[in-house]
Amino acid sequence: MKDILNQLEERRAAARLGGGQRRIESQHKKGKLTARERIELLLDEGSFEEFDMFKAHRCVEFGMEADKPAGDGVVTGWGTVNGRMVYVFSQDFTVFGGSLSETHAEKICKIMDMAMQNGAPVIGMNDSGGARIQEGVASLAGYADVFQKNILASGVVPQISLIMGPCAGGAVYSPAMTDFIFMVKDSSYMFVTGPDVVKTVTNEIVTAEQLGGASTHTKKSSVADAAFENDVEAIAETRRLIDFLPLSNREKAPVRPFFDDVARVENSLDTLIPANPNQPYDMKELIVKIADEGDFFEIQKDFAGNIITGFIRLEGQTVGVVANQPMVLAGCLDIDSSRKAARFVRFCDAFEIPILTLVDVPGFLPGTSQEYGGVIKHGAKLLFAYGEATVPKVTLITRKAYGGAYDVMASKHLRGDFNYAWPTAEIAVMGAKGAVEILYRSELGDAEKIAARTKDYEDRFANPFVAAERGFIDEVIQPHSTRRRISRAFASLRSKKLSNPWKKHDNIPL
Repeated sequence: MKDILNQLEERRAAARLGGGQRRIESQHKKGKLTARERIELLLDEGSFEEFDMFKAHRCVEFGMEADKPAGDGVVTGWGTVNGRMVYVFSQDFTVFGGSLSETHAEKICKIMDMAMQNGAPVIGMNDSGGARIQEGVASLAGYADVFQKNILASGVVPQISLIMGPCAGGAVYSPAMTDFIFMVKDSSYMFVTGPDVVKTVTNEIVTAEQLGGASTHTKKSSVADAAFENDVEAIAETRRLIDFLPLSNREKAPVRPFFDDVARVENSLDTLIPANPNQPYDMKELIVKIADEGDFFEIQKDFAGNIITGFIRLEGQTVGVVANQPMVLAGCLDIDSSRKAARFVRFCDAFEIPILTLVDVPGFLPGTSQEYGGVIKHGAKLLFAYGEATVPKVTLITRKAYGGAYDVMASKHLRGDFNYAWPTAEIAVMGAKGAVEILYRSELGDAEKIAARTKDYEDRFANPFVAAERGFIDEVIQPHSTRRRISRAFASLRSKKLSNPWKKHDNIPL
């Protein structure tokens, strides 16, 4: 019996070494952790339960039968993050460069099936050279099997991808279908075709970092949600994100202890809006002052800065925030901000996370580049996302809410539950100057008359009371009482029940 137990320990020790000590050291020299070190950091100490530690590939081509490392380049299993269950896979670059084989894919598919069955998030740590060439179509079939699981799990359990090394070719489509993608600066990249292929086909000379590095995907393409300095920071922030999310669509997000007064008065908010209507202010200041303990987890911080998305807590409960940012493009909606916010709203709705919308929007960004790029269809995505969402929706208009953008930003007409405004809010078809120039075109030569007309228009429409008279605004509130009013609004909506007409699925304007 003792011999058998010793043999088991020897096999386990060999499996834990992956591709061997030399390759582990090479991974460390690049500033990267190994697959197992990443799992240890992500999960609570001692909570990891591994699956398929001894699973090996079945390939007999190109001399592969002589090298069958246990685990086949991916470590899979489950554990806990702050006591809550998660499933995890971590690709091991020390084994065949983390390349995906048929059995490698089977291991990932197994934990994804278990995650859906048992209702727990899936966290994938990607560090792979792509499909294993020696296996040919079998490895491609493995990718497609993983893709299918991603699709079925979407909206059922949260899926988070950490890109911690190369992720190229077909490998990129699995993370692309997950809910959140985090990258590591200078050591991770994602692209469908690499720099060599790009040079051959288009004659462009580009580095891997320029083509698909963390900066490219967080600032330009919006493929990734955030980039971090190293593996450790990426994993720490992932743990923080998981604390905001429910385990599955069958459960509510966790309620955390909070040490912040719900009725906290923030007198500084009374002077947040500048006297000059064209002067910007930082909407993040409002978000942080509303949130429990000022804790705000921002999503896609470096992309489409004219809209802010992320998570806060109110009375310990998770709330998704969408807010126009007057500091960037005056808070206008455009193609990028509409796509960013629409995806975030749909995630919140899929997982029963209430949505707070903070509005200061002068309209949609004009111009040929926006129209040629399809701003109509992209703007409709955000409109559609808000309109189909059945979760509690609380909206606060702080300053401008003009034209169609007023409608899009979770207005009462899109089934907003509580629609508040500050006394500084202006709800109108357009700004006073533009309206007067259309209404009184014949008087444009007379500056005095136009000034008087503009003042008259401002007096009549540059306030929230016309909308309040019609019931489109439920209440005009004092800025300093915002935290209390919004917290109470969400508290009253905790038992909200609303469903959309039966359908196989909708046809959002993609």
